[in-house]
Amino acid sequence: MKKTLLGLLVAGTALFASSIEVKDSYVRATPPGLPNSAAFMTVVNISDKDIAIVKATSKVSKVVELHTHDMKDGVMKMYQVPKIDVAANSETVLKPGGFHIMLIGLYNPLKVGENVELTLELSNGETKTIIAPVKTVMGGMKHHGHKGMKN
Repeated sequence: MKKTLLGLLVAGTALFASSIEVKDSYVRATPPGLPNSAAFMTVVNISDKDIAIVKATSKVSKVVELHTHDMKDGVMKMYQVPKIDVAANSETVLKPGGFHIMLIGLYNPLKVGENVELTLELSNGETKTIIAPVKTVMGGMKHHGHKGMKN
């Protein structure tokens, strides 16, 4: 009886384990008056099936969108994407100049030392809530808006 119960508990825990892990998450600190920020992280898919982040939410801004950057005709353009893929048994890095999560219409400036709660919705129906520290980010993309920037 005890072995059966233990087996059921272990099996039940496996059913509720997430298919992804998030490492090294952070949100860019903002000076007063800057209405937008971005979240970055490494998303690790520990399953044998491809998964995508299809939506993100947070209470720190009016809008949360999945974004990326591309160089077009010598101009760096940032735009919204419908999903961010994370291949089976692989990882996708969300970083400045690449995939990232935009926090648009911040309710308050984000200060170093604070934390931002983000919930990621996945293509397999799972959700993953993370707490990302707010950091000052030097280098990378120096442009915070949505207009193109020349390189």
